[in-house]
Amino acid sequence: MAQNTLTPTRSGAPAPAPAKTRKSAPRTARTLGPRTLLITAVAWLLAAVFLLPYAEMVITALRPAHELRDATYLPGAFEWSNFVDVWRESHLVDNLRVTLLVAGGSTLLVLLVAIPAAYYTARMKFRGRKLFLLLVLVTQMFQPTSLLVGLYREFYQLDMLNSVWTLILCNAAFNLAFAIWILTAYFSSIPEALEESAMIDGLGRAGALLRITLPLAMPGVVTAMIFTFIAAWNEFVMGLTLSTIPENQPLTVGINSFIGNYTVQWNYLFAGSVIAIVPVVILFALIERKVVSGLTAGSVK
Repeated sequence: MAQNTLTPTRSGAPAPAPAKTRKSAPRTARTLGPRTLLITAVAWLLAAVFLLPYAEMVITALRPAHELRDATYLPGAFEWSNFVDVWRESHLVDNLRVTLLVAGGSTLLVLLVAIPAAYYTARMKFRGRKLFLLLVLVTQMFQPTSLLVGLYREFYQLDMLNSVWTLILCNAAFNLAFAIWILTAYFSSIPEALEESAMIDGLGRAGALLRITLPLAMPGVVTAMIFTFIAAWNEFVMGLTLSTIPENQPLTVGINSFIGNYTVQWNYLFAGSVIAIVPVVILFALIERKVVSGLTAGSVK
């Protein structure tokens, strides 16, 4: 008979045998093949190609005025006061405030209209549903520049030129189609049985949308939000046409004021550009994962 390896304790119960320590296998160094090294080198090269213009923009923003025409890549001394002078010698503060109001207001208005429209289109099989989606897609094909004359005359008659609300309405109108399309696809990918179960438990249609469907569709909502915000933030043509007072112009138009008839203040121009892209970069970095998941909505069933 095999001997019992358990030793009795004072209480009479056998004590467990000591566990055998496992010797961890030595880690072997992972060697990279030539194909992996080639792909990595190409990836770094492409990243450098796309990042070099931004690096040049930051360097030029910090370059002194007397070194703007020098052939050196790095300046002799970094002029940090360029960013301070931009605020003092221009209306960049007012332009930044207008841009924040326009981008935020347009995004909020688009979401308030697109969420109910996309939800109704995804859930209700009404007559003319495909025609409605087709009309929404057709409106996305129009360029804002082709409608500038009509928009200018309309807002001139309404006495709404040089108004933040004018820019909010225009940016929301031109970004509404994209938001409806992407939210319709996302709402369609969510099982309708979840809402039916919630309505059986006592929730209405609005309650099921707010408590069940909308939290599940949040990646799609965030995707529509970030694309609308970026499009309104970068808009230039409508801001230049519908706003003629420097204090009421968006940031993209305000930066253009550093380009004169005979000279260009490159250091101030690039300093304003750096200020303009920083908020968008931070916003996109914070919600990048939800944007990616929203773009891939409906690709797998």
